[in-house]
Amino acid sequence: MPHLRPAILMTTAIASALAGCAGTAIPSERRARADLDAVESTYRPGDAKPTLPALTPQSSLADYLRYAMLNNPRVEAAYYRWAATVERITPARSLPDPRLTFEADITNVLESLMPGLMVDLPGPGKLRAAGDVAAAESMSAYFAFETELLRTAFALKSAYVRLHFLQRTLRVEREVLTLLADVEAQAQQQVGAGRGTVQDVIRAQIDREQLANAIVNLEDSKSVVEAELRAALGHDPSDASVPLPATFQSGSPPPPADEILRIASTRNPVLRQMEADVRRGEAMLDLARTSRVPDFSVGIEADVKASPVMWRPTASMTLPIWRDKIAAEIAAAQANKRSAEARLTAEQIDLAAELASMLYIYRESTRNSALFSTNLVPRARQSLEAARAGYTAGRSSFLDIIDAERQLLGFELASVEAQTQQELSIASISLLIAGAAPEGAPTLPTSSPAPGSPSRKEPSR
Repeated sequence: MPHLRPAILMTTAIASALAGCAGTAIPSERRARADLDAVESTYRPGDAKPTLPALTPQSSLADYLRYAMLNNPRVEAAYYRWAATVERITPARSLPDPRLTFEADITNVLESLMPGLMVDLPGPGKLRAAGDVAAAESMSAYFAFETELLRTAFALKSAYVRLHFLQRTLRVEREVLTLLADVEAQAQQQVGAGRGTVQDVIRAQIDREQLANAIVNLEDSKSVVEAELRAALGHDPSDASVPLPATFQSGSPPPPADEILRIASTRNPVLRQMEADVRRGEAMLDLARTSRVPDFSVGIEADVKASPVMWRPTASMTLPIWRDKIAAEIAAAQANKRSAEARLTAEQIDLAAELASMLYIYRESTRNSALFSTNLVPRARQSLEAARAGYTAGRSSFLDIIDAERQLLGFELASVEAQTQQELSIASISLLIAGAAPEGAPTLPTSSPAPGSPSRKEPSR
C-alpha cells in the first residue's frame, strides 16, 4: 500500500540510526575494566591459559605455587565470576532501550497511521548510582578471586609441607625398625648365651611388627597427601604424571603481631572484600536516595497518512509521591550498609583472634622443635645405647631397651610433628591472615586503588 511506504522508511531510518549507539562509561566502570585487563594480561592472556611452569621433582616451591594459581579450576571460576560482574556495570549504567511505537485510527478505512519513537530517561544521577553499585559488586568479586588464589596457594603449600614431613616420618620409623631388628638379634644372642629369655625376643618382635604396620599405614596415607597436592595443582588426584617435589623450602619466620595486623589491614582479601561490601552499601544508599527523583519518557509520532505529515510529540513524568515507600527503600539501604560495617568489624576481630592462635602455635611448635631436636632426641639415643650396653653386660633388663626405644621413637616423631606445625602456621599466617600473595600471583598491586572502586562520597548525615 502506498501510504505504508513512508512509515516503513521512517521506521527503517530510525532503527539504522540507533543501531550503532553506545553509552558513555562512568569512571568506576573504566577503573574496573582497566583492572580486569591488567589481571587478564597475566592470568588469561587472549582468554587462554598462559604458559605454565614446567614442573620437575627439583622445581622450586614458587614454581609449584604459580602453576597451581594459574591452573586450578576453582581460581578460574572465581576469575570469570569477577569478569562477569565487570561486564554487568555497562547494562546497569545504560539507558533503557528506546521503543518503536505504532498507532493507527481505523473506522471503515484507515484514517491515520503513526509510527514513532519513545525513550525512557531515568532521573538525574540514577544511572550513575546504579553503575556505582555494580562497580562495587565487581570490586567484591575481585577480592573473592584473590581469596581463592590464596586458598589454593595454601592448599598447595599445606600438601607440600605435609608430604615432606610424612616422608621424614617414614624415614624415622624405618630407621627405628632397623634398630628394632638389631635389638631382636641382640636378644636372641642373649638367649643363646643363657643370659636372656625368649620373652625378650617376643617383646622385640611385637614392637617390630607394630612399627612395620604403622609404616604400611603411613605409606598408604602418603597417597592421600599426594592426591591433595595434585588437586591443588588443578589435576585429577589420580594423575600420576604430575611430578612430586623432591626438595623442600622452609618458610620465613613471621614478623611481630602488630606488623602482621598492619599488613593484613591493607592486603588481606577477605577484609578488603568486606570493605568493598561497605562501599557497595554506600552506593546502594546513594541509589535509594534517587528514588525521590522522577523519571521521564519522551517521544514523537508522525501521521504519515496526513498531508502534510502531522507530528505528535509526547512526554511523561513519574510522580514519586509514595513517601513511605521511598523512606523504606532508603532505610533498607542504610540497614544493609550498617550490616556490612558490622561484618567488617567482626571479621577484623576474628582475624586478630586467629592471628593470636596461629602465632601461639608457631611459638609453641618452634620451642618444641628446638627442645626435641637439640636435647631430647640426642639424650634418648644415648639412653637407648646405654640400655643396650647394660643389657649385654647384664646390668639392665630388656624392658629398659624397649622403654628407651619407644621413648626415642616418640621424641623423633614429636620433633617431626612440631616442625610440621611450625611450617603450616607460617603458611597460614602469610597466606590466609596477612594475605601476602606468592611471587607471580596474577593479582593487582596492593598499592593500587581498590579495583572498580566508585567515587567515594562523604556519608550523608
